[in-house]
Amino acid sequence: MNANNLIKKVASYVLVAMVLVITVIAVLAIWDVIVLEDVIRKILTSLFVVFVASVVILFIFSVIIRSNGKQK
Repeated sequence: MNANNLIKKVASYVLVAMVLVITVIAVLAIWDVIVLEDVIRKILTSLFVVFVASVVILFIFSVIIRSNGKQK
């Protein structure tokens, strides 16, 4: 397994874990178990920012690794 695949898998698992946590928080808020005011919007915005940052980082790594490493 090369470093690029490892980075992609780690980023994927982190994003999946974040989505699961946010889903649990949203369901608890829907059922009024917890009270949220503007928290869901902030959570979704944060998730979007992390997602975009991870996409940019993966793109940079794939371009740099492919240009410096072996070509497929």
